[in-house]
Amino acid sequence: MAESFVFDITDSLLGKLASYVYEEASRAYGVSKDLQRIKDTLSIVRGLLLDAEHKKNQQHALREWLKQIQNICYDAEDVLDEFELQHKKKQVLEASGSTMVKVSHLFSSSSPLAFRFKMAHQLKKLKNRLNKVAADGTGFGLVRIHDEPRLAVQRRELTHSHVDASSLIGRENEKESIIKLLMESNPRGLGTKSMSVIPIVGIGGLGKTTLAKLVFNDKKIDEVFQLKIWVCVPDDFDIRKIIIKIINSAFSSTSAPPSVAFAHQEDINHFDIEQLQICLRHKLYGQKFILVLDDIWNDDRAKWIELTDLINVGAAESKIIVTTRSNSIASMMGTVSPYVLEGLSLDNCLSLFVKWAFKDGDEEKYSNLVEIGKEIVKKCAGVPLAVRTLGSSLFSKYDLNKWIFVRDHEIWKLEQKKDDILPALKLSYDEMPSYLRQCFAYFSLFPKNDAIIVINITTLWIALGLVESTNESEELEHIAREYIHELHSRSFLQDFTDKGDLSFFKMHDLIHDLALYVAKEKFVIVDSNNRNMSEQARHLSIIENDSLDRVLFSKSKSVRTILFPVKGVGLDNESLLDLWISRYKYLRFLDLTDSSFDTLPNSIGELKHLRGLGLSNNNKLKRLPHSIFKLHNLQFLYLDGCTELETLPRGLGKMTNLRLLSITTKQSVLTLTEFVNLNHLKCLVFQYCKNMKFVFSGEQQLTSIETLCLYSCGSLESLPLHIFPKLQSLVIADCKMLNLSLNNESPVKKLMMKHLFVNDIPGLLTLPGWICAAENLETLTIYDLSNLQTFPECLTTMTHLKRLVIRGCPQLLSLPSGIHHLTALEELYIDGCPELCRKCQPQSGEYWPMIAHIKRVIIEDENYVELLELLISFERLTNSVI
Repeated sequence: MAESFVFDITDSLLGKLASYVYEEASRAYGVSKDLQRIKDTLSIVRGLLLDAEHKKNQQHALREWLKQIQNICYDAEDVLDEFELQHKKKQVLEASGSTMVKVSHLFSSSSPLAFRFKMAHQLKKLKNRLNKVAADGTGFGLVRIHDEPRLAVQRRELTHSHVDASSLIGRENEKESIIKLLMESNPRGLGTKSMSVIPIVGIGGLGKTTLAKLVFNDKKIDEVFQLKIWVCVPDDFDIRKIIIKIINSAFSSTSAPPSVAFAHQEDINHFDIEQLQICLRHKLYGQKFILVLDDIWNDDRAKWIELTDLINVGAAESKIIVTTRSNSIASMMGTVSPYVLEGLSLDNCLSLFVKWAFKDGDEEKYSNLVEIGKEIVKKCAGVPLAVRTLGSSLFSKYDLNKWIFVRDHEIWKLEQKKDDILPALKLSYDEMPSYLRQCFAYFSLFPKNDAIIVINITTLWIALGLVESTNESEELEHIAREYIHELHSRSFLQDFTDKGDLSFFKMHDLIHDLALYVAKEKFVIVDSNNRNMSEQARHLSIIENDSLDRVLFSKSKSVRTILFPVKGVGLDNESLLDLWISRYKYLRFLDLTDSSFDTLPNSIGELKHLRGLGLSNNNKLKRLPHSIFKLHNLQFLYLDGCTELETLPRGLGKMTNLRLLSITTKQSVLTLTEFVNLNHLKCLVFQYCKNMKFVFSGEQQLTSIETLCLYSCGSLESLPLHIFPKLQSLVIADCKMLNLSLNNESPVKKLMMKHLFVNDIPGLLTLPGWICAAENLETLTIYDLSNLQTFPECLTTMTHLKRLVIRGCPQLLSLPSGIHHLTALEELYIDGCPELCRKCQPQSGEYWPMIAHIKRVIIEDENYVELLELLISFERLTNSVI
């Protein structure tokens, strides 16, 4: 595990060294040769890491060597960031136009000459440290590997089709559901010789293979299919290997004696690919077969098509079952919707646990242990392999303290054998690309079972430099959201609710345990149970006020992240904040949500590496120090919920790297001149700006903003949409005085808007006319519009609309007559609209023929919980940093 994480960090650092920014900076400051030497040595170390993974050397000295490499890589990133910071200072100086400032800079400690001298010294130290670890690696007998594309992935053992159904608990309903799918005729339009492909998808250890075995061995299957073929698919989806496995399994499925089958297997192993495909097609031709392809990791569609072309010679109604952990693979391979496997019930989990933890009948003698067992199985969250892991670890151990230890500790802290749950989940982690493995570890900083707002985790990734663009036209926020979708596809995220920038999700408890396991000592949850913080700690998540003892905190100068992710937990100790600022000079993200300061110390400006500063819900904060504008690297600034903040200080325009700005202020109007220089600002949020009548004064455009949120701005009267030409997401909630029909006499001809959320505007009788300019709108949510009566007819021209949510609009009596033209519409939710709900009732409602084509229609109270979660997610977005 350590090897792969260090390898990812090394790879990331090599990528930065090769980037255009660093190449240009190194030439500008005369250190290109030094950086090249570091890059060369780091490449050697990377090759040694690959060999360390292959050899699985677990010597204590080797583990220490890996820690050294990780620390050097982190330190190297800190040094390299100095180049970027110096470049940004130069840009600010050039923009100021002040000769006095430029002359002052020339003689300061950050002048080009002084900077070059300082960097040369630091690079020399880094080079020497890298040379030493490279030499130490060869001393361990490691050899540099050049061509390995990625770390070797430790796979589980190959599966087989045999199962003792009588020994299994649960899954009877799931088995019958899959068998029902197998008995159905092929979907129309697939042709007489097309096969149905039924994917079973879920996280590792959930029992996908076991379910496939139960189906495969059921007597009803024997009666329907002439051939039954079981193949555990090779990791690389090698077509030749798969063909051999199919032929051998098909041959074994017939009545041939075992000795003949083994001889046959030996013969075909020597066939070339042409002979194999002829043999395969001959064996399957005209046969009605069921083929199980177990444990698919391949996402190469071309390979899948190649295989299906070869085997698509059987009789009509042949079927394929595939098991996979990936939703995207399931969608690629399946001809029907994937069967998403859920966890076992709590009762079934307990029965399974008792079976593995006790000898027959012993559970009756130890009722006190069974009660503890009930609590233990809850942490397994329905995953059978986790139940078996914990049950096996306690088999015939009737010491009460051992049971309590298992109950009270995370799974990742317990001893794991080869076939236990964490090794099984680790396969999914190993399979991920390097950039995802690094990002995944940061989930460990969030409390278990909490819903995580997508924008919160993605801003953290961006601030810490984990999101990189290979294409200058591709925005980091878009790339980070793709990371989220990929993690969801790989079954790492659950309960994912896609609401644009308001999207949120949860993590399975065992996936969270895996994140903790991956993160190890670099990521620390600070609470009353954690009294010994490692000197190696770099990312801190503080979840209890009682843990804010300055003695607890690491003396290391390399802490990069401090978070307060739990609502109501914040900092009220100014001396501790001073300590953090003076000690942790390389902080990238400082979250002081729910803290209580009248002012911030001027020393905040010394955190020159800071990318994210969270001051949300500091309801005593009255002003910000002017030194805050020294934070040239700052990308994310959260001031929402700072209800006593008098004004935004002058000089905001100097923070040219801001990407997200969330504001609460007592000002009645903001001037555009402070914002027009913020060319990277993507997301702008106004919350509880109770005196604000106009968002901005002035006619200049803010051409970079893509997301605008207005929440509880009770005096706001108008919204100048024409100054946001690239706006894609607009959220308006609880702005009771807002007249959305006004557009400041500047008519909007076209909007790029894709997501619109409107809530609690009593004066709104119909949706504003400018909505017709949003031709690309994908999601429209209207909520608690008590006087809304009609939709504009232009709504029916929005051919990209995918999701329409209508809730709490009792005066709305009808849908646009042309709503059936919205062929892209996939989801329609209507609730709290009595007359409209009546007209839209499935089958009986007069509007039903117009909306029957929509894939998912929910009328009245069924969607109440989901919409409540939507509003909760919005409040969390505007009330908390992380």
